[in-house]
Amino acid sequence: MIQSMTGYGKTVIQLPTKKITIELKSLNSKNLDVNVRIPNYYKEKELNIRKKLASSLVRGKIDFSIYIENNGGEVSSKINQNAVKEYMKQLKEIVDSDEIELLKMAVRLPDALKTEREELDEQEWLQIEKGIIQAIDKIILYRTDEGKSLHTDFVLRISNIELLLDKVIEVDPKRITHVEDKIKKAIDELAAKIDESRFEQELIYYIEKLDITEEKVRLKNHLDYFTKELNETTSNGKKLGFITQEMGREINTIGSKSNFADMQKLVVQMKDELEKIKEQNLNVL
Repeated sequence: MIQSMTGYGKTVIQLPTKKITIELKSLNSKNLDVNVRIPNYYKEKELNIRKKLASSLVRGKIDFSIYIENNGGEVSSKINQNAVKEYMKQLKEIVDSDEIELLKMAVRLPDALKTEREELDEQEWLQIEKGIIQAIDKIILYRTDEGKSLHTDFVLRISNIELLLDKVIEVDPKRITHVEDKIKKAIDELAAKIDESRFEQELIYYIEKLDITEEKVRLKNHLDYFTKELNETTSNGKKLGFITQEMGREINTIGSKSNFADMQKLVVQMKDELEKIKEQNLNVL
């Protein structure tokens, strides 16, 4: 079953001192493009995160984020008591003020607060890893649901092209007759003497040049192949893209050979359906 490259997954982990939110977003892209935004103390795990995302999501523009929200637990910034006391001592020599006012001034000065680097907690990371897996599962489910919608649309477009191809096959004999009549009429208007045998040979040669039998057969095969790939267990948008290129080549050739207004109208409609397939296929994994 095909999958879309568009998806979203989110997991929230509630710890005693913090809330950790893991968020995954995915959009269509020709290749895998992973953007990771995580707190600095998780940086050593970034490579593992990228490998896990690459193996699970395969392709697309992936945005991965971990957000931390502290909820009243330990804080990483603390008062630098020695610096504050030294500031107050120096300020007292300059201004005549009470201790509270001196303290207010001292804490605004550089280095009054010191930030202690938070270290990675391996037990905490184990919970985050589980959360990452859950977020990946959610985005894959999202992609699968989107893929079902794409599958329905593809089936409709392929069916429309097949119906139009049937109409092309139906009008083809009329086209050949129309071309023969057009040539004979042009010869008659010239009022020139011609070798009937030679004329018939040249006419057959010309009609053969306009023959679209091979194109009709190949286009039908491509339509069947596309449908077969749609129902495979793995999603392969690139292969579907290659098949649509081949379909387009046959449709264009039929159009260039048609020389018949009724058939050209059908070719235009087939091209329109194929463009819709190409546009949707950009989102297929």
